[in-house]
Amino acid sequence: MKAPDTVEASDPLNALAAAWRTALDAELPHAVALRHELHASPYVSGEEEPTAKRVVDAIGLHAEPIAGTGRLLRLGPPGPAVGLRAELDALPLAELTGAPFASPNGAMHACGHDVHLAALVAVVRAARRVELPVGLVALLQPREEVGPTGAADVVDSGRLLDHHVRALIAAHVQPLVAAGCVTADAGPVNASVDEVDIVMTGRGGHGAYPHLAADPVPPLCRAVLALPEAARSATSPLHPVVVTVPQIEGSNAPNILPDTARASGTVRAMREQDRVRVHERLARTVAGIAEAAGCTGEYRVRRGEPALVNDATLAAASREWLTSFGVPTASFASCGSDDFATYGAQVPILMHFVGTGEGPGGPMLHDARYLPGDEVVGQVASALLAGYLAGASLAG
Repeated sequence: MKAPDTVEASDPLNALAAAWRTALDAELPHAVALRHELHASPYVSGEEEPTAKRVVDAIGLHAEPIAGTGRLLRLGPPGPAVGLRAELDALPLAELTGAPFASPNGAMHACGHDVHLAALVAVVRAARRVELPVGLVALLQPREEVGPTGAADVVDSGRLLDHHVRALIAAHVQPLVAAGCVTADAGPVNASVDEVDIVMTGRGGHGAYPHLAADPVPPLCRAVLALPEAARSATSPLHPVVVTVPQIEGSNAPNILPDTARASGTVRAMREQDRVRVHERLARTVAGIAEAAGCTGEYRVRRGEPALVNDATLAAASREWLTSFGVPTASFASCGSDDFATYGAQVPILMHFVGTGEGPGGPMLHDARYLPGDEVVGQVASALLAGYLAGASLAG
């Protein structure tokens, strides 16, 4: 659906967009006040019930529970629907922003979820003043920040299918995107993430007699250094893969060689086939290094979120709507992860990134100093609205 610069009466979606945006503008002051309220009173993953209740009260519609502390609301006609998702949970961080609405309780919305929720409320409240062509399902998702994540529970519940959701849309603040810009890129935009453990087992002993032991620490260190190169050699250089191993445990004394040494980290890939291939290569690498040192090596994987792959049709249509709104667009992908990717196995998905412009030298996501400006609430709302309009043509 091409969104022209001027509204034509013959195009119902353009007329809808104009009316909805006018209603949305009227909602933004309320949404900003709600953002301050949510930011000042955050709740961590699994404890979001007060946040869910407050957001539902602000919307003013009946909600059904989902995924524990989550909520699902629907408005508009029966039949096909477009879903809009925002996250409920905060992080266990002591806030350092100094904002007048800073959290005092040791938790913090340092990943922008307060902004996402306030924007979703504004879009849904404004939607009540227009005639929707397809249903709108608002998903208030819990536990985005921890595993098992809320997205997996939502998918397993089957409620998106029950509500005939044909596309699911999200928007996330991003300090590495220029302020005021919104992305709508097709294909992989976030990586899969798996936690891995490398366990090296030898034979412990005393530091004075290393020849009587099989010290697992040196081969563990060699494995940690070898893994990134092994991953690079397993995939095309055009396909990003990131291996980081920041946690290492060995002996608990300076003169004791341990029986076992362990390292833990993450493996990230933008394509599922690379994800599988890399784990196979890393397992062989660990085993080979262990054998050469007279030890045994285990490579253990705890699978996390898949890569987040945006639907090409949704991305193209949303970008056109954003352009028609006068919103500057940009492109962005990263090896970060988001459990929104999980929904892609059930419905077409689209994640927008909304720029807050701090850049590499400024506070990043999950930083106790990260605080998007209030204007970002409206920008996230515009992204969600563009996504709904893109999804409406697909759902219809």
